[in-house]
Amino acid sequence: MIVLMLMAGALVAGLSVLAYTLAVYALPFMIGVEAAKWAYASGSGLIGAGLIGLVAAAAAYGLLVVLFMVVRSPILRLAVAFVFAAPAAVSGFALVHGITREAVPSEVWRTIFCIIGGCFVGVSALMRLAGSYR
Repeated sequence: MIVLMLMAGALVAGLSVLAYTLAVYALPFMIGVEAAKWAYASGSGLIGAGLIGLVAAAAAYGLLVVLFMVVRSPILRLAVAFVFAAPAAVSGFALVHGITREAVPSEVWRTIFCIIGGCFVGVSALMRLAGSYR
């Protein structure tokens, strides 16, 4: 049991580092996936849906870059960073929940681990966004 908890902790740490490096792209990725799902449901086909999703994700990331270049107020930049870091926190929570679902039997401890993982990924994405695009 202890070995499983240690393995789950190591896996959570490793995947949190991966999520940290990819957290900036969580919102553009989600927008791209939703646009692709919408396009596929409206009958555009697989290739058309993929292209629409790719364009939507690139546009969302481009909007992030443009907003960081245009907005000079630190408070507004922090607000933009919060908007882009919130999906990263949700994905961090879901990531930890997926890993610890079978390894941690206690629902309370699983929720605690998920909240800690989500906060870690969200704060790291926020710090990465706030520190870049100066």
